[in-house]
Amino acid sequence: LQIQPKLKGRLHLDEKYVKVNRDDNFDLNCIDNVTKFVLAHLFVDKRTKKKCYEFLSQIKTTCYNQILTRYYIEKYNKRKKKKLITFVCDGFENYKSAWSKLFYRISKLQFGVPIACKKHKLKHNNNAIERYNGKIKDRLNAMRGNFKSFERAKDFMNLQHIINNFVNPHQELKGKTPAEIAEINLKLGRNKLLELIGYVAQNLT
Repeated sequence: LQIQPKLKGRLHLDEKYVKVNRDDNFDLNCIDNVTKFVLAHLFVDKRTKKKCYEFLSQIKTTCYNQILTRYYIEKYNKRKKKKLITFVCDGFENYKSAWSKLFYRISKLQFGVPIACKKHKLKHNNNAIERYNGKIKDRLNAMRGNFKSFERAKDFMNLQHIINNFVNPHQELKGKTPAEIAEINLKLGRNKLLELIGYVAQNLT
């Protein structure tokens, strides 16, 4: 089942460290800073180039036409005035490598962006994804969690981004869900998670 969210802001990349049997694993996420919609998500034991490419390939599958359309609209503007879709990430080279293979020329990359962007004289910070990761951290702390298996951790993280996108209303979005702001209208009622399960089951059969 393919969902195509409307891109409305910058696309912020980052990861959350998650313990599995006391070893660090990584929850990779990309979030639109305007809609707060998690556009791509992948839980991995290592952030290899291959895994980062797989991670960002999710955005190519669902949003490539939007990125390409913006490129053609802005194509003949001067380079500094082009308003291309912009990806934002810290200085992890494998993110840059994956972006270069998938979106080079048709989008922009703000690379090496820390949270304290003003200190480093950068235009955008990475707070959008850091806030999302902070919520995950709070949830993990409440569980006092060190996951016993990779699969359990993966299932938990998969559920978190679904709940963020489709179930929980967001304070910054005036009580709407990220999916609603991203113009995904599934017409979910009060019990959003249960109705979402039913919607997916119906559309996969």
